[in-house]
Amino acid sequence: YYLRDSAGVLKKTEQRVWEVLPRLDVHGVLFDAFGRVTVGGSVGYMQKSAYAYLDGTTDITRTVAIGDPGPEIRRMFTLVLKGHIALGRARFPAGTTGSQLDSLARQFLWQEGYDYDHGTGHGVGAFLSVHEGPQRIAKAPNTTALQPGMVVSNEPGYYRAGAFGIRCENLVVVRESPRAGGDLAMLEFEVLTLVPFDLRLVDASLMTPVELSWLNNYHQRVAAEIGPLLQGSDLAWLQQATRPLAVADSPRPIV
Repeated sequence: YYLRDSAGVLKKTEQRVWEVLPRLDVHGVLFDAFGRVTVGGSVGYMQKSAYAYLDGTTDITRTVAIGDPGPEIRRMFTLVLKGHIALGRARFPAGTTGSQLDSLARQFLWQEGYDYDHGTGHGVGAFLSVHEGPQRIAKAPNTTALQPGMVVSNEPGYYRAGAFGIRCENLVVVRESPRAGGDLAMLEFEVLTLVPFDLRLVDASLMTPVELSWLNNYHQRVAAEIGPLLQGSDLAWLQQATRPLAVADSPRPIV
């Protein structure tokens, strides 16, 4: 609400977390968080945060629109989101490494001539480092196979110098995938992070029915599990933020 209501009013171009932490009731240990705001015109805010709790460590990034982000930011956000969904939906044989899966998250950016200069995913420690090996998902070769119980991040992004930055990050855990009659033991990812993606940044005309179904099912789970913890205006916001999205909700198609 603070960012939404400040659009067009503030002249800040950057908000550092330590400027606002003293005013917040934060439970846990903050490892790393940042956000960048450009007020006026096409506006975006990207926040990455990681906390350590007694029952685990979190790491999450969301990109939020303030005002009208415009068709180009929507297009780029949707390409990043499509890669995030592709990796999140992956089924892969036991013994697969993260480097074998990395291109799933980059494929839609690559098709348009874009990329991001960081790994797609890293392991997460508990009261150690937020970035904790040996498993990771990246272009660089990694001989550590993904195994059930391993937690990794799924965080493709795109960054245009002097303009905007986008990242979609959830934590996921590797688990066994139900057999579907094949010969191999298969694995898949279960999403751990339950925070809505900003639907104002999504161009549904660029997404397939399968991708839209994944997004709507994810938001349905967010609403079901987080909704009972909220009330009043917070609950109303969550219900709006997790509403089902259809192709008809999209802005005009982008050629």
